Amino acid sequence: MSDYIEKIAACFRANADRNKAEAMEAYMRGQFPFLGIKTPERTKLLHDFWQTNGVPQGEELLQAVRELWLLPEREFQNVAMAHLDKHVKRADKLHIDLLEQLVLSKSWWDTVDYIAAHLIGRHLSKYPELITDYPDRWIESDHMWLRRTAILFQLKYKGRTDTLRLFGYIERCKEEKDFFIRKAIGWALREYAKTDAEAVKRFVASTELSPLSVREALKNV
Repeated sequence: MSDYIEKIAACFRANADRNKAEAMEAYMRGQFPFLGIKTPERTKLLHDFWQTNGVPQGEELLQAVRELWLLPEREFQNVAMAHLDKHVKRADKLHIDLLEQLVLSKSWWDTVDYIAAHLIGRHLSKYPELITDYPDRWIESDHMWLRRTAILFQLKYKGRTDTLRLFGYIERCKEEKDFFIRKAIGWALREYAKTDAEAVKRFVASTELSPLSVREALKNV
């Protein structure tokens, strides 16, 4: 473990709260241990840590992300994603491979959704030529979280959304029983409805979706 990671781990563990951790672990269905540091506190701790220690750059930052991802407490995966936010504008094409690895590791909705909509979405906006090699492959994957990522990566695209691709991905997954896929379908459609509600209504009317997906898609229409 690098000196940087040892320092950041010590900083966060010194602020652990077992009572809050138990509630957070229960909310996440016992998927991961927690330190008990909620988002506002975590954000401030990290900001103060960076003020004192600086933010690593380039490969050092990416190595810090990899090391943070290996730490057991869930807060450290959130801290890793905050580091990745600092790297988005500088990332080269191959950065997508690290993001894919993170989707596949310690997978749950809290990290996958942020990586999909914020990190991968921004990366593929910068390098759209990667879409055919990554999301188009993910939607065919046996790994549910990769399929969810493919459905959600355009979540913030608004008028830039490739609707043929989005609707095609949903057609591909519409018969799935998995809650997280059905929820992702509804969420993606609900978000795009803010841009083109009529297109979403037409698609929902002509496509046999689960009641959950329909309810989510049309919630604000």
